[in-house]
Amino acid sequence: MSQDRKATPTRGTSRNASTTRRAGSAPATRKAASARAKSAPSKSAPGKTAGGKGAAGKGAAGGPPPRSLPRRLLKWFGLAVLAFFLLGAAAFAVGYTSTDIPDPNQDFQTQTTFVYYADGKTEIGRFAEQNRTSIPLSDVPQHVQDAVIAAEDRSFYTNKGVDPKGILRAAFSNARGNSTQGASTITQQYVKVFYLSQERTLTRKVKEAFVSLKLQRQQSKDEILQGYLNTIYFGRGAYGIQAAAQVYFDKDAADLTVPEGASLAAILNSPGNYDPADGPETQERLLGRYQYVLDGMEKAGDLTPEQADRFSARLPQFPRVESEDQYGGQRGHVLTMVKKQLLAQGFDEREITGGGLKVTTTFTRNAMNAAAAAVRREKPKGLKKLHVAVASVDPRTGALKGMYGGQDYLESQINWAVAGGSPGSAFKPFALSAAIKDGYSLRSTFDGNSPYFFPNGKDKVVNEGPGDGNDYGSAISLTQATVESVNTAYVDMTQAMDDGPQKIMDMAVKMGVPANAPGLEPVAGISLGSATISPIDMANSYATIDDGGKAKKWYVIEKVTDSNGQNRFRAPNKDTRAMSRAVSRDVSYALQQVVTSGTGQNALALGRPAAGKTGTATNDKGDVSSSWFVGYTPQLATAVMYVRGDGNDALNGYMPSYFGADYPTRTWTETMRRSLDDAPVEDFPPPANLDARLTDHAPAPTFTPDPTPTTTRTESSTPTSQPEPTRTQEPTPTPTPTRTQEPTPTPTPTPTRTPTPTLLPTPTTGGDIGGGSGNGGGNGSGGGGNGGGSGGGGGQN
Repeated sequence: MSQDRKATPTRGTSRNASTTRRAGSAPATRKAASARAKSAPSKSAPGKTAGGKGAAGKGAAGGPPPRSLPRRLLKWFGLAVLAFFLLGAAAFAVGYTSTDIPDPNQDFQTQTTFVYYADGKTEIGRFAEQNRTSIPLSDVPQHVQDAVIAAEDRSFYTNKGVDPKGILRAAFSNARGNSTQGASTITQQYVKVFYLSQERTLTRKVKEAFVSLKLQRQQSKDEILQGYLNTIYFGRGAYGIQAAAQVYFDKDAADLTVPEGASLAAILNSPGNYDPADGPETQERLLGRYQYVLDGMEKAGDLTPEQADRFSARLPQFPRVESEDQYGGQRGHVLTMVKKQLLAQGFDEREITGGGLKVTTTFTRNAMNAAAAAVRREKPKGLKKLHVAVASVDPRTGALKGMYGGQDYLESQINWAVAGGSPGSAFKPFALSAAIKDGYSLRSTFDGNSPYFFPNGKDKVVNEGPGDGNDYGSAISLTQATVESVNTAYVDMTQAMDDGPQKIMDMAVKMGVPANAPGLEPVAGISLGSATISPIDMANSYATIDDGGKAKKWYVIEKVTDSNGQNRFRAPNKDTRAMSRAVSRDVSYALQQVVTSGTGQNALALGRPAAGKTGTATNDKGDVSSSWFVGYTPQLATAVMYVRGDGNDALNGYMPSYFGADYPTRTWTETMRRSLDDAPVEDFPPPANLDARLTDHAPAPTFTPDPTPTTTRTESSTPTSQPEPTRTQEPTPTPTPTRTQEPTPTPTPTPTRTPTPTLLPTPTTGGDIGGGSGNGGGNGSGGGGNGGGSGGGGGQN
């Protein structure tokens, strides 16, 4: 016991003395009563009265008078109460004698939650690793001990490990809405953490009480307090007062001031609700609890009223403590995603941070390293506000295998693989899938000329290119419209379908796009991709095409086991059919043509069959706000997105080239090359060549796509890939009159039209469809047409 602690008075002597006095006086009393009883008859015998005689005679003749019903009920009630207490005492005696103090959780490190790669062996990180340094009670300032006792158990030095009065007091207090009082003593809390478990059952609570009663007979109060202060959880992954002092105040426990010690005592009651780093509202809650602790210290005589008033005015200063290195790089993004999915599966905060869980994720080191290495190699140098996101999904399961969320987690916690942006023309495969399912075919033809006017004659959409955009002919096949990324043809197709916008949106959702994605609305320009979608969702949705039309929900946790090795969670193996296998094979064929002869030709450097789609999106100012390539091989689907600033800033005039055909496609190719380094080369299944059931848009004569004949194009690793849509030469990137032209185009022009498109699409005005606000998807993808309207620009290639 601390020298400052007053010894508890011994009451055994006084108790025995009192008992002795009572015991000694009892016989004298009984003798006196007996003497009086014997003398009474001799005084009355000589002169018995008639009344006395009559009374005696009546008693002898009729016996004692019958007792009343209330007295009998009272008697039986008393017997029942006595029996109840006797049974309770017997049960308590049996429970107490049969309960042993279990072995302590000696290796407290096993209660840390470990997160592993998919191999179940290689560690990614830990949740609240127990950075626990045990220290003797002598190293804990007396005022810190006093603060903890004032906060958690004010009768600690006088109770027997269990405080029945405290339990009743807390029950009434909490019933009145006061949440500051708890029912567990410090001894009970220590027993629960160090000897038992966190399960919330009556059996555990009863065992906790018995073990607490026994523990206080085997250990001194100071030993119990020392063990408690070395094991209790303070938040921020800190177990014990020493670790808490370091993570909150960047100092040892021995150096804590009175306000600092009192604030830690306040926080340990509910770390998730009192961490001052969570903002002003949490700090206000902590201040109330902190003042409660100081008030208890004053009442106990540990602080003077003047000290309590001075310290209660405000919380101590919490310095900024450097984040743990385990969250550096991409690991912080990964661990944040894992924790979010654990919470979604029903694991609570305390179990995640200290329950000894073993979490096996879907991530592989190879895929994670591939994404990071690809970004380092392909991302333009020196552009600090440029964010790159990569996501790779297994098409057979929906498992997220690799990811790159952008900048170092310690610099910014925004995970761009989750935050996303507008995919622009990378959204068109959803529209293509809906159209083929609806009854059109890859040979069905639509209007490729620009501009395209809606039936109201006012709203319009344009293709990429100078002026009103490039013309591709009044009847181009869906294959060509996909390869060339022709906006007008896709809008014409949407208008031709009965309730086309709704069918396209429904198909996108079935394939994996969240139904609540910002901007996802059934408007006329939906196929041009103005909704905000994450790269993970885009990769997973393309994986639906890759796996024959079967959609899955992506996930990052494969399984979870507890500290005893028992399975707590395993990822379900579920899929739903979004489209028939035949439809998926035709859509996949069109996307393969994008790689072999369209805007995705930089992906040919992968050296294995690939399919995909480029995309750029414009914001409401007409600036390009995002650049994409989403594609897949038979084994892996990957999405790459480039954005700037807050995700809606202009890429044109900032990047050397903003086209999805350039940096995004090359980043995708490098990611896939590294990810599939040891994987066998696999071919896609052939197209189904579905016939059109709808004949309102006459099919082209043959299934072969109708792009104009071209000579073999030479691949280049420099930003000279074909613009979007693919044309004979690079567009002239002129976002402003003073901007220089993009690198010289490849010297293999096609014999077809060779317009020199400007870098930016020409914004439409007045009633044009491109109006709106927020993230856009390219040339005129706004609302319009049949009364629709949507925010943002329209999809480009």
